[in-house]
Amino acid sequence: MKVGEWRHICVDAQRMFCEDTPWHVPWMMRVLPQLQELSERHAARTIFTRFIPPTRAEDATGSWKDYYRKWWMMTGEHLPKELLGLAPSLQALVPPARVFDKMAYSPWVDGRLASHLRQENVDTVVVSGGETDVCVLATILGAIDLGFRVIMLSDAVCSGADETHDAAVDLLGDRFSVQLELMQTEAFLSAAADQPIA
Repeated sequence: MKVGEWRHICVDAQRMFCEDTPWHVPWMMRVLPQLQELSERHAARTIFTRFIPPTRAEDATGSWKDYYRKWWMMTGEHLPKELLGLAPSLQALVPPARVFDKMAYSPWVDGRLASHLRQENVDTVVVSGGETDVCVLATILGAIDLGFRVIMLSDAVCSGADETHDAAVDLLGDRFSVQLELMQTEAFLSAAADQPIA
């Protein structure tokens, strides 16, 4: 399988999801070995997104204000700043891996990421990380809307809720089968072996 000119988007593999916080995702540590393997082998092709809450709920816009009134303990004035960082084993790969901060579920909202990928002639995005039914879903649907070929690594995505994780994988695999491929990490690594970066 030819994988094209690709970049790996590793979604929100941050300490605040790996560690003991109200947003802890237990599965994140279970998929971390897959995230680590792909990111290590192809660090120059990897972009880590980070979900960054506002300093205060009142700094958010629209319905995000209500969201952060509920999750006030996750705002910048309460959450230790270091918990916004990537899992340490992934942070060690930056650079050459890159970090892209976002204030919403989708990394595409302000156009910066899409513009960056277009400048590098990227046609395929490979998605891993969490959560399958929230930020991963938003990343994938936005990539499809922008015309990228999307590969989701089904053994390298996770959620805090098994039922909606399974539903999201089924939805993406069934309804978007023309524009999205589900693959296991090792199968993708085999397909991408020895492909030089452009």
